Order: sequence, then structure tokens, then C-alpha cells
Amino acid sequence: MSADRILSRCRELAAITDVPGETTRTYLSPAMRRANEQLMAWVAAKGFTVRYDAAGNLRIVRAAPIETNRTFIVASHLDTIPNAGAFDGPLGIVLGLALLEEAPPLPFHLELIAFSEEEGVRFGFPFIGSKALTGELTDDLLARVDGKGTSVRQAITAYGLNPEELGEAQLHSGHFGYLEFHIEQGPVLEHEDRSLGIVTAIIGQSRLQLVFTGKANHAGTTPMHLRHDALAAAAEFVLAAERLGRNTPGLVATVGQLSPQPGAGNVIPGETVLSLDVRHADDTVRHGSVETLLKAAHAITQARGMVVSFAAKLDQPAVPMDPKLTALLAEAAAPCHPLSMTSGAGHDAMIVAPHLPAAMLFLRTPNGLSHHPDETVHPEDVQLAFETGLRFLERIADV
Repeated sequence: MSADRILSRCRELAAITDVPGETTRTYLSPAMRRANEQLMAWVAAKGFTVRYDAAGNLRIVRAAPIETNRTFIVASHLDTIPNAGAFDGPLGIVLGLALLEEAPPLPFHLELIAFSEEEGVRFGFPFIGSKALTGELTDDLLARVDGKGTSVRQAITAYGLNPEELGEAQLHSGHFGYLEFHIEQGPVLEHEDRSLGIVTAIIGQSRLQLVFTGKANHAGTTPMHLRHDALAAAAEFVLAAERLGRNTPGLVATVGQLSPQPGAGNVIPGETVLSLDVRHADDTVRHGSVETLLKAAHAITQARGMVVSFAAKLDQPAVPMDPKLTALLAEAAAPCHPLSMTSGAGHDAMIVAPHLPAAMLFLRTPNGLSHHPDETVHPEDVQLAFETGLRFLERIADV
């Protein structure tokens, strides 16, 4: 299938939206149903088996020409953030659909899964679709409610599905591997002038909240050497986090929120709350970096006659991709000279990988722009990704 046809399908899906004038599709919304119906229409004459599972994932299976229970999955997500681009998620689905349509006969079933939810927009937590596949959609998660008070369980029922059948959505013994295509959503491939990236791991993530406590006072009457400025201490910490991130290969450290109190222009801040996000593919390096930064925070506040406290908000382990499948994917992509890289963002592959051998292929994101209506891809990269997928499936068949 040509890149032009693949891109045209992505744009057709982008026009299916819950909010006119933008691309917005949330979990089990009316637009999600219409998008699934469009996918089904494209394969209506192909003889594939098509069904919804109880989480709303669309499952399309191309049967093997021989008797077997072995099934390989290609998947990505169909939901979007508000006012999204056309390619974050749906490009992986459309590429997978093209493989079902055009791959040569294979000695295993090929299943495309259009995950119903990955972004976490409607219910405030992500990966509903892939968590259903891995059996991790717990009763607690099913009880979560959206902004209108509707629970996940109620949303599933209202969509015409039965949450009591979620067990049938799970992986079965014949599933033997997983592949996800996705745009990089960052600038690395473009910076390296590469079309494709072989993802070796999805990096681990630590999120913390730090509270720097000093003493509020009058901005005009308090000499500089007598101040206990919580914002100044926090600013010193922000720069320490930046230095550590710059000086530690593969580490990213981000302070994305900073809130000084009382927040008046003529008052020395007595308290400042900030967020810290630390990510690395090696959990040992990540944990060590967090410890280093917390020690730095204590040293900064001690020197200023202040105190700091912290609370851990998230500790997400790094998730490696399967070495064997990743090596086969690298062989398939070799003509494109792909870059071996880690993913700094979360993807459905990180949910699936602990349960099933998984591989992931990134496509270059022009200008590193994603989660934006102007998100795009290069047609030649899409063509290379499709051809890589075909070669990859042939290699699996030979294993």
C-alpha cells in the first residue's frame, strides 16, 4: 500500500470528531464509534474476522492459511487528546491495517487491535484498552468516573458492551508477539536525520512534589542577607535539576510546575511548591538521580536556613522491549539505517510488554511536534515503515 493511501486514511479518521473544527475522540464517545465503523468499512470485503471486545477495542483478525492457534498482534490507539493531530495513535492502526491487507500468506493469524483508550482524557487514567488486553482493568479502575459522574463500567454498558465479558478481551495462549508503530513525538530522529527508530525500552519515570518552606516577609524592608526566600531556593533547585539532566547521559529532569506563596509582588515567598519529573531507561540511574536531587534540595535549604519536604507521586519502572523481536525489527529496518533509541513517552507497548514479547517502531516527527493539530509525518518515512513491517512479519514467519 502506498504512503499516500495510508496518509489519506489517517486524515479521514482525523475528520471524525466529537468537537467540530478539531480532532477530538475520547473513550467510547460517538466519534469513537464512527471511527471504528470506518475501519470496519475499509476491510468489509476482505474476509477478516471483526469484533469488539468488552473494553471497546476493535479486533480485526486475518486468519492464517493453515491450521494454527498462533496469533501475532499489531496495535495502536484510536482515541486522541483534545484538539489532536492526525497521526498520534491512528497512524499505527492504519499501518497495521495495511499489513493485514497486503502481507503475503503467513503461518500465523495476524490481529490488528485498535485500542479504545490510551490518552487518559475522559477518566483521568490511561491505557484502558491495553489494560483490558492484559487483564489489568481492575474493579477499582472500572469504578472511576468521568466529569459527568459516569463510571468506566457504566460507559462500557452504555456503549452496548458487557463489562462481565472483559475476560474474553485478554491475551490467550496462542498470542506470541506484539508490534506497535508510532510517531516519535520528539525531535531526536529528525536531529539525527533518521526516518525510523527501533525502541529498545520505554523509560522509567519518577514524579515528586517538593515543598520549600522559608519565611514570608516584606519585599521592601527585609535586607537580602536576612531573607529566607522559598522561591529563590526553589530556583536554585531547578538549575540543579537541569545540570544533572545535562550531565547524565539519557537522563531528563524537568520542573514543570512552580507555585510560590503568597504570590504577591511585594512579598518574599514563604513557601514554594514544585513538581519534579525524572526519567531514564535504567531504573538504577533514575533512582540514583532522584536521590541526588533530594540531597541537593536539603543542602540548598540548609544553607538558606530553610526546610524542604517531598512526596512521591509516581514510580513507573522502565519497560524493556523484547530483545529477540527488537533484533528482528532492526534487521527488517536495516535498509533505512534506523536509530536505536528509548521512548521518553508512555505507550500501550509498555502495558503489553510485561505479558507478551513486544517491539516498537518509531517514525520521525517533523519539528518534534505532537499533541498539536499541525502534527505531521513525511510520506517517505511512512513508506519505509510499511515496508519494514512487511519484512518484519516475513522474519517472524521464518523463526
